[in-house]
Amino acid sequence: MSNPLKQLRALLPESPLLVGAVTSISAQLRTVELPDGSKLTARGDAGIGDQVFVRGGTIEGLAPSLTPLEIVL
Repeated sequence: MSNPLKQLRALLPESPLLVGAVTSISAQLRTVELPDGSKLTARGDAGIGDQVFVRGGTIEGLAPSLTPLEIVL
């Protein structure tokens, strides 16, 4: 018999990896602006103006400063 918790987690989608720029800092929280203009709050180490990778409300690391490109199908 397999683990029911593992079965449930397999059904749930993973959080997407997002990229954005840090616009403000408040204690351990950073406000990150995504390329579409939306904002989210994340925990982690980054300075204002840094490009960062964010997943599930956590800054995973610095991202390269590239021009965003949107592909519409």
